[in-house]
Amino acid sequence: MTASPNTQVGEFGQPAPGESFSPGVRAFRKIIRKPSVILSLAFLALIVLLAIFAPLVTRLSGWDPFTYDEAAVDPSSGGLPLAPLGGMSAEHWLGVEPQNGRDIFARIAYGARVSLLVGICATAITMLLGVVMGLLAGFFGGIVDAVISRLMDFLMAFPALIFMIAILSALPQGNRPALLVIVLSIFSWPATARVIRAQTMSLANREFVEAARTSGAGWAPLVFREVLPNLSGTIIVMATLAIPNFIATEAGLSFLGVGITPPNPSWGQMIASAVPWYSSDPMFFAIPGILLFLTVFAFTVLGDNLQKIFSGGFE
Repeated sequence: MTASPNTQVGEFGQPAPGESFSPGVRAFRKIIRKPSVILSLAFLALIVLLAIFAPLVTRLSGWDPFTYDEAAVDPSSGGLPLAPLGGMSAEHWLGVEPQNGRDIFARIAYGARVSLLVGICATAITMLLGVVMGLLAGFFGGIVDAVISRLMDFLMAFPALIFMIAILSALPQGNRPALLVIVLSIFSWPATARVIRAQTMSLANREFVEAARTSGAGWAPLVFREVLPNLSGTIIVMATLAIPNFIATEAGLSFLGVGITPPNPSWGQMIASAVPWYSSDPMFFAIPGILLFLTVFAFTVLGDNLQKIFSGGFE
């Protein structure tokens, strides 16, 4: 059964003669026309490729993220890089860290792996939990809605950042990326569930759902075949906006010393290490800071434009 075609037409316009109606394709065609989106996608593709092929790229550069190059720093100046611009050279493409001479490009590449891994995995788990809980609460109502809603209220009552810091400080080192993903997801899914619950309650009494219910469909087909497809736009937008939020949160926790722990590289950890050197070696501070800002900004621009597309905000 086709779900709410009138709503889709209102959002994406009538298909051209001989063209099949595909909201996803039409949304992509609209969003790809904007220069800001093209630039954001190009930058994100570069970061993703850098993260995926970090071992290969660093092998080409000749340095891994853990090797010290004492010949690249000057002990007489307190360990500042010998070459200008933070030690940039043909050997060290983005310079070196003061005192130890570790290659910044290699640490940036492996730090991108951590940021994207935590951001994407935390988003996937948050969306899964939030969508399922929101669908169940909004569709069934009654005691199911009451129990899930009280659980959401309970988790949202915590000052999330403070409890994240406390929990991560108390937990053993272990696999820090996995611990970050779990902690971020636990405190983040209620916000997603609330949005999905509200939209599910609105859709549950729509004509196409009532028609499917009248034809004898059970609750599972009603939820997953009739209601869920109509939430796809909302889910995509929320996921796109969640990724930069998680990337920034991971960087903040690593900056505070409770996220990714040394010697494993992380952009937030690199920024924290660079703070004492910002006046004498500004490139050590600027490079991870700029890359973190641009990555979060690119995801935010993409998510904002997707939100406008799915809400019919621009032609």
